[in-house]
Amino acid sequence: MPRLLYLVHDLSDPAVRRRLIMLTRGGATVDLAGFSRAKIEGDIAGIKPVNLGRTDDGRFVHRTWAVLMAMAGLQSALSGASKPDVIVARNLETLALANRANHYFGGSVPIVYECLDIHRLLVGMGPIGRSMRFAERWFGRSVSAIVTSSPAFKSNYFDVLSFLKAPVKLVENKVVAATDEGLLPVPQRCEDRPWRIGWFGALRCRKSLKLLAHFSRMANGRFEIILRGRPAYTEFEDFDAFVANEPFMRFCGPYRNPEDLAAIYGEVDFAWTADSFEEGLNSKWLLPNRLYEGCLHGAVPIAVQGTETAEVLRRNSIGLILSDATSFALSMAMEGLDVRRFRELESAVAACDRRNWEIDEADCKNLVAWLAGLAPAGPRKTSDHFPISSSFAI
Repeated sequence: MPRLLYLVHDLSDPAVRRRLIMLTRGGATVDLAGFSRAKIEGDIAGIKPVNLGRTDDGRFVHRTWAVLMAMAGLQSALSGASKPDVIVARNLETLALANRANHYFGGSVPIVYECLDIHRLLVGMGPIGRSMRFAERWFGRSVSAIVTSSPAFKSNYFDVLSFLKAPVKLVENKVVAATDEGLLPVPQRCEDRPWRIGWFGALRCRKSLKLLAHFSRMANGRFEIILRGRPAYTEFEDFDAFVANEPFMRFCGPYRNPEDLAAIYGEVDFAWTADSFEEGLNSKWLLPNRLYEGCLHGAVPIAVQGTETAEVLRRNSIGLILSDATSFALSMAMEGLDVRRFRELESAVAACDRRNWEIDEADCKNLVAWLAGLAPAGPRKTSDHFPISSSFAI
């Protein structure tokens, strides 16, 4: 059973919990440490985290300082943890910590860089962009492999722009198969209610929010917009006030993945999978969690032409692909929508292989086996360990 040290940029990110579920189901023993952007209470997927301090979304100077402070105290924070077989660093800011941790463990532990978003600062052609890529190369100088979630990240960034030269493994944002424990009941669709579009997950796109609000007003109650997840409040002037002022839009709070997915997607007909947060760059290349969540649970996906998400819909002959990200394009796609047409769209999604959207136990074991295969052969040194302290703070 391999032992992993998982270093993360935000312990409160629901995606961290999903990855932990996948790793532990695959047979790994995981030590978890990272920063947090919200209060952390108790374990995460049954694992007690080491909180390295608070950071804030978008505040890069503060995050850089937090990383420097964490590096200074990392030996104390990780004191007592057994030497890992592999260190996994989620996002660029944890790569520096991974190198420091590896030094404490003797310098022979392979490091995996898990990069699931390509920030706009990394792709610039000016001095800032090049400096960011040099920093990525410096902190990633000992990286054995890169894990990313979309083939477009590899072809548009790691193959042509990044200075890192390491093999890239694709691990898509598929849904980890749910157990029966804690599942919410799946609602039955009422024929007399308005059509519903669900925008779930990381809500960070101002353009999507305004587009969906304008579309719902144009439809005058024929469509409702249901929002769930974690709003990035730094990206909106006043998210709560905006939604409260919209007659056909409501925000229903966070949800658990995978436990709540069947229930919340059972309440909607369409899944908004578009994202213009970093339009033309990361938003064009990513394959968002909501794509897999929605398709797995029968919601008809909506994407925008020219994106990697739209290519997935086209290959599977499912969903609606808008000509552009406007309320007019969405109105045109929904023109003439009736129950018969919706059933055709719904049936096409249902006919897809579930493995397109879902990770099973075999996938979990394969990922852990691949990670274990990166470790050098030979017995582990049992003397290379330090206590784990969960009280480290900056």
